[in-house]
Amino acid sequence: MTDQILIHRHGAVGHISLNRPKALHALTLDMCHAMSAALTEWADDDEIEAVILDHAEGRGFCAGGDIQMLRNSALNDGGVTGRAFFHDEYQLNHQMMTYPKPIVAFMDGITMGGGVGIALPCKFRVATENTRFAMPETGIGLFPDVGGGWHLSRLGGRLGQFLALTGARLDGAECLWAGIATHYLPSEMAAEAKSRIVEKPGRIPGVLSEMVGTPPKARIEDNADKIIKHFASDRYEDILASLEADAKDNGSEWAAKERDTLGTKSPQTCKVALRQLTESAQMSDFAENMRMEYRIASRVLTRPDFAEGVRAVIVDKTGDPKWDPPTPEGVTEELLDSIFAPLPADEEWKPL
Repeated sequence: MTDQILIHRHGAVGHISLNRPKALHALTLDMCHAMSAALTEWADDDEIEAVILDHAEGRGFCAGGDIQMLRNSALNDGGVTGRAFFHDEYQLNHQMMTYPKPIVAFMDGITMGGGVGIALPCKFRVATENTRFAMPETGIGLFPDVGGGWHLSRLGGRLGQFLALTGARLDGAECLWAGIATHYLPSEMAAEAKSRIVEKPGRIPGVLSEMVGTPPKARIEDNADKIIKHFASDRYEDILASLEADAKDNGSEWAAKERDTLGTKSPQTCKVALRQLTESAQMSDFAENMRMEYRIASRVLTRPDFAEGVRAVIVDKTGDPKWDPPTPEGVTEELLDSIFAPLPADEEWKPL
């Protein structure tokens, strides 16, 4: 269907490799469709026991979704093309989350945004020293979608809220510590691990456990208590005030740094993310979560902050987005209610 995805069969194992190296394997709609078609075929194939998901040449794993296309849609077609992309991408996320056979994702490189959406549904998630995990959407006026509400809200110690708001990057050791990854391997052992999985697809846990490396110390562990303390509230203004007080009264360099980081993010989508994680944590059905996220995406896509954030961070690279509203106080509950409100019945998201 597209040369941006390489699809193979190795005995009883299906193998999907992302193949868009110049874009760090960022997902396009064609890539989502090709992945979904392969997974659908293999789900009904008794000869396929497991699936490997990785990237082909170059750095990877997957840097996200097609942000330029989404911005063009927001500016030129009222978000029609962008909503179609979100709709089908979310169907892929749900398909993977509910897949009847084990999928092993090798997150050997950048794993951000849309890459998180296809990695975290996998039963086995292998990090390496090259892994760089992040959900940086609030910096471009978006929110941690692709199931981010579900996955982040289930991390311990308010780590999910911290990652959603700040867009902080975690390395492979930190991903293992947080439970984002299930295993840690040195990158030079990944090829052998895949070969062993192909040889013994029924022994994936054993194969990975036999090959695990000893990761370095998870640096974020040293800040876990600070994250719990300062990101405890679901009210954005409380988080900002907590960081400001610690920086001013106690001279905390960490609190000052994180407060400065939040000052660069979209107040609108920071508040959206906090509500999103709060609601996701109360859900028992992943499809319900994706329905909510599609409603949010449909509204946020065409609000001013997204096109402006992409302009400032990705297109012009000026780093000076003019957010609208410009302050957290300007993001009212009424505005949030309108972003989270149900869509017309014929526009609501549905799983495959």
